[in-house]
Amino acid sequence: MNLQPLGDRLIVEVLEEEMSTASGIVLPDTAKEKPQRGRVLAVGPGARDEHGKRIEMDVAEGEEVVFSKYGGSEVRLGADEVLILRESDVLAKVTPRTRKRKGKRELAGATA
Repeated sequence: MNLQPLGDRLIVEVLEEEMSTASGIVLPDTAKEKPQRGRVLAVGPGARDEHGKRIEMDVAEGEEVVFSKYGGSEVRLGADEVLILRESDVLAKVTPRTRKRKGKRELAGATA
């Protein structure tokens, strides 16, 4: 089954992270929190503004994103489970670090 998201929705493959304690004990699934990271598999065409013009999506296929903990609808796609999310449920894109910083951490675009 192939899915094509509509409007401002996207399909995300949830990335499960193996969690372990500092001493190396692996936590069972029942002790883990719901995952909040995933890889975008498909993106809809975008929502429409009040004039009927499409608003371009901020995320693209293949990007890794962080989303709201309880956002979206889980759907079984073959043997895998995927999430269908609204673009507004996406909190951030995961980007590679380009340089090391000394001192305090700063958020991109924030001023101290």
